[in-house]
Amino acid sequence: MNYSLKQLKVFVTVAQEKSFSRAGERIGLSQSAVSHSVKELENHTGVRLLDRTTREVVLTDAGQQLALRLERLLDELNSTLRDTGRMGQQLSGKVRVAASQTISAHLIPQCIAESHRRYPDIQFVLHDRPQQWVMESIRQGDVDFGIVIDPGPVGDLQCEAILSEPFFLLCHRDSALAVEDYVPWQALQGAKLVLQDYASGSRPLIDAALARNGIQANIVQEIGHPATLFPMVAAGIGISILP
Repeated sequence: MNYSLKQLKVFVTVAQEKSFSRAGERIGLSQSAVSHSVKELENHTGVRLLDRTTREVVLTDAGQQLALRLERLLDELNSTLRDTGRMGQQLSGKVRVAASQTISAHLIPQCIAESHRRYPDIQFVLHDRPQQWVMESIRQGDVDFGIVIDPGPVGDLQCEAILSEPFFLLCHRDSALAVEDYVPWQALQGAKLVLQDYASGSRPLIDAALARNGIQANIVQEIGHPATLFPMVAAGIGISILP
């Protein structure tokens, strides 16, 4: 038996509206076209589905059973088609990102949250590591891309600047510098500095800025992980510079 989807939809609409004319208005067909479509369906099934009166259309027992089951089937079909359409439109999969530890702590959490909101079917996997590890993981293909602080000349990788931010000073609340809105580099002359070591991408930039401003750096501690800088400064060991 050959039933068209259009015939089934027309019949369900008639069953819901209890009227050929109202069903036709709802689906954009003439009353005669609706009646003809239902008649064809009855011919295909060999069963009378409707009792027609001058006032309304009444479903037979067979028509009621068919309408009930068709409504569920058509709803499921529409839901399936919508889901299929979304699958074609939405991005999905896994993105592996490596980022230096400072960036991972201060920028990446917001990026992950926004990514989950906009692309719920994408799994965002973060590897927070020292900058040199990030660079090497990109070269080895262990991650899809990396986010670092000014890697310098790297001819074997494609780099794009996405953000520029100033350095900020990290000092004890009792420091005279704590009340200043802006601290020039020259104010660091003679100060005890607690800096990240050279695994950090920011360290060469800090060294260059100190040298450019004629500062004789008094580095008392070099730290591997940026989170360690905060308790060091809080303990009064020195002041620090962070991107």
